[in-house]
Amino acid sequence: MMGGAGQAAGSCRQALVLALDVSSSVDTVEYGLQIKGLAATLLDPEVQALLLSEPANPIALTIFEWSGRFDQRSVIGWTIIQSPADLLAISGVLMQHERPEMSRPTAIGPALAHAGRLLQTGPDCRKRTIDISGDGKHNDGDRPVLGRTAAIFATTTVNALVIGHDAPPGLRSIDGEIADLSAYFRAEVIHGPGAFIETAFGFQDFQAAMKRKLLRELAMVLAIGPNEIAGPMANGPDPNAPRWGKTTAARQP
Repeated sequence: MMGGAGQAAGSCRQALVLALDVSSSVDTVEYGLQIKGLAATLLDPEVQALLLSEPANPIALTIFEWSGRFDQRSVIGWTIIQSPADLLAISGVLMQHERPEMSRPTAIGPALAHAGRLLQTGPDCRKRTIDISGDGKHNDGDRPVLGRTAAIFATTTVNALVIGHDAPPGLRSIDGEIADLSAYFRAEVIHGPGAFIETAFGFQDFQAAMKRKLLRELAMVLAIGPNEIAGPMANGPDPNAPRWGKTTAARQP
């Protein structure tokens, strides 16, 4: 574990879990783009400015990798982000991290359940967010909706970064594969007020998409304010919401 996960209850503004897909659909080159893209994103000046914007109410961060139903591996334990040095240390660990040997399937439900357990044992923050990245649909173990049945999900938002295959810029607007995958994640995975999907057009676009997603999530927490908490969870996304886009949200009733 890095940093001060024993932060006093109430002084942490957001507990943020980043869950990275390392199933068989992610090849060696794509894995490198994902892990190094995240490392670079955490050092981006705009991202750092938001992460460090409330020194008295910091962000708590943990990162893990997932594949099959029994495969979830920690990369960064709970860390209270209090300085640029904390982010530099995390980025350094990510840059040196080697891909673990893990099973081949894509078990989104068990990954969400694991993220929930991390939140249950992590710092007591006024908002809880799970970021799950994936390039395919669930195919192993409990469905995603069953993965988020624990009580902690009543006060947790689940957002997603959906990764499609690389496509020429002129074809992006008609990329049916990423439209279908985005619709699946919207219906089955994301959860809670303000929940949204960010889209990456291949792992080459992962770093830019992760930056967009983190900036949006962190800005939303600042908008809530230090004396407010997120409202009760919605039962699911609005079926009338836009079917896909670079960033799309689940509208609340």
